[in-house]
Amino acid sequence: MITFNNIHRIGHHIYENETYHHYHYPEMLVRYDSNFLQFKKVPTLEEFKEAYSYLRDFHLSKGQKHVKFYLPENEKPDKQLMNYLKDHSFEVGFLELYKIQPKDFPEAAPQADIKLELISEKNLSTFLRLHYEQDVAFGIDFADQKIDLNRRLFHDPSIEMVLAYFNGEPAGSVTLIHTEHTVEIDHLVVEDKFQRKGIGTELQRFVMKRNLHKTVILVADGEDTARNMYRKQNYECIGVQYEIQKID
Repeated sequence: MITFNNIHRIGHHIYENETYHHYHYPEMLVRYDSNFLQFKKVPTLEEFKEAYSYLRDFHLSKGQKHVKFYLPENEKPDKQLMNYLKDHSFEVGFLELYKIQPKDFPEAAPQADIKLELISEKNLSTFLRLHYEQDVAFGIDFADQKIDLNRRLFHDPSIEMVLAYFNGEPAGSVTLIHTEHTVEIDHLVVEDKFQRKGIGTELQRFVMKRNLHKTVILVADGEDTARNMYRKQNYECIGVQYEIQKID
């Protein structure tokens, strides 16, 4: 059975109690998805307040300006907790977990103007530059640290990176995380000027053709339009996870 536990999390498990797990990633303090608490059960209001105080104090001691929490899969905040979050300016969203068997991905004729290649030492700088141009919107510090993160991922034997070119120009990329039975699509990126040219679809088709005997999985923002594309491509939504965040 595939759950959110199958999703690759970047971060070190540093502490747990009866209520939550604490993940921390000093290698990239500005990456919210790597510095968070994962609740073992939906917290009561008092449990959430305690967890918030703990994580806020911990993050402040590290110079971090955010707190982030994940609820258990397919569980949502109760009314009392939701009202508290709303009254105290927390952002509440949710993620959706999708899966597909490669044989179920729609067939289409290859596009001659789109070329794909795996990342190697030869083209790594092109991949890093493409991501930097996307990431700098979140600040120079974030973009600089993301380059170091992508270099670490490049040297991970369980991870592949793919670059897409449109008429010879770098246009998009995707990162793939492999396990014995699954391959996870992560950080599928297409440059704005190359949107609606089939690049995202070609990147996914590349994944499907190379992993015919694995289940392909991915996580989508529950409020992102990309999830509509995945449904049309025959992905199945198999789980939901609520996330709570606040930035000081």
